[in-house]
Amino acid sequence: MAFRELDELDRRILYMLQGEARHTSSSDIAATLDVSASTVRNRIQRLETDGVIRGYHADVDYEAAGHQLITLIVCTAPIPDREDLAKAAADVPGVVGVQEVMKGEENVLVQAIGADGDDLTRIGEELDELGLRVSDEDLIRNTHQSPYARFDGSGE
Repeated sequence: MAFRELDELDRRILYMLQGEARHTSSSDIAATLDVSASTVRNRIQRLETDGVIRGYHADVDYEAAGHQLITLIVCTAPIPDREDLAKAAADVPGVVGVQEVMKGEENVLVQAIGADGDDLTRIGEELDELGLRVSDEDLIRNTHQSPYARFDGSGE
């Protein structure tokens, strides 16, 4: 992936979108940053085209939706196969997120939602069938996110 140099305006736009993209219009951002709305729209479009902004996602509270078995499954993949196995893991029904970690062991983190214990077992078995070795499984109580502080314009 090519590196994209971000200027101050790009970083501040990203910061505001990370805070609440759904309720932040280009006009809102423009007013806060003292630029035109068309400038913000053009910058957002360029950030999307360049792959800096990869998408907009709903932040789902699975427990509120009746799914209380939110699980982090820690797996190990052979390093040469890590990326392909991580992509394949994302296609397993019930998997909602996969992260590749830059280390030899426990290098693929899979977040899955299970309807019950049998469903979590099925997910683990399917990951194993792909070639991922399951090292650990932990129920997740809460996930908290915030915008990246270095994009807020404070220079910190």
